[in-house]
Amino acid sequence: MTPSFTAMVIDQADGKTRGGFRSLGLDDLPAHDVLVEVAYSTLNYKDGLAVTGKGRIARRTPVIGGADLAGTVVESRSGDWKPGDKVVVNGFGMTETEDGGYTRYQRVKPEWLLRLPEGFDLQQAMAIGTAGYTAALAVLALEDWGIITPDAGDVLVTGAAGGVGSVAVSLLATRGYRVTASTGRTETHDYLKGLGARDCVSRDVLAEKGGLLQKERWSGAIDTVGSTTLANVLTQTVYNGAVAACGLAGGADLPASVMPFILRGVALLGIDSVMTPMHKRIRAWDFLDRHLNRDHLATMTTVEPMSRLPELAEAILAGQTRGRVVIDVTR
Repeated sequence: MTPSFTAMVIDQADGKTRGGFRSLGLDDLPAHDVLVEVAYSTLNYKDGLAVTGKGRIARRTPVIGGADLAGTVVESRSGDWKPGDKVVVNGFGMTETEDGGYTRYQRVKPEWLLRLPEGFDLQQAMAIGTAGYTAALAVLALEDWGIITPDAGDVLVTGAAGGVGSVAVSLLATRGYRVTASTGRTETHDYLKGLGARDCVSRDVLAEKGGLLQKERWSGAIDTVGSTTLANVLTQTVYNGAVAACGLAGGADLPASVMPFILRGVALLGIDSVMTPMHKRIRAWDFLDRHLNRDHLATMTTVEPMSRLPELAEAILAGQTRGRVVIDVTR
């Protein structure tokens, strides 16, 4: 007998795209080769946009939302995966063009699957999710560029109280860097310092339009905000420094000049987590396994039932969530 289960489906209603709960069966899932019983998903900024319909995320409808999932293989037509395997999927177009993790069961392509790292359980893997995995990609990009070292000066993280920012602060601090956290919520300062930030600065300062070149402050930075904030961060980055850009919570534009690039040799490193090749994903998750403080991870994580997704989606867009929100799809 085919089980029925609840899923958050992004669809058109009254000319608008937004999410709603539906009862589905296995026959409603895509015809991919691996069936996963999902235990947890996550709430990312992108998911908030998709569920509320406030951003053009779903490029086909109907589509099951949720950019992440963690669970157990139930059936597999692939020789690489067998029933009982614990697996994680991040991105690969889920909640955009592919059905995602806000469901009790999902069929996925075998090449999307990452074996659950030994150092994490399924809930911890989703406490990390796309946000934490993106943070790891950003830290690795800065280190690969070769310009940040523990004695090189402050590393800035913008949107620091959010999911990407929280994991980035923790990873950088654990690696020995002096971290400055930018946030608009003074009530999160103690939280961020508990994750390892040395200092906190107001996001308002970075959101104001500034000069083409400003005083050098940051040896490197991870920016989750975009727009004027990213422009200011670039103009404040030291000679031969770099900024890893991975978000657009403040806007998709970049009102900047070429001055930081041609006069200071500053590098702007773009971070994409959706279609990242598997070898880079494995490296990022191994980095997280080795360097992410588990106490920090617990501090930044809350677990919520999928039934609360509509209100949680509104909350993340309003900047009212902190750290990482894990979605328990069984509730």
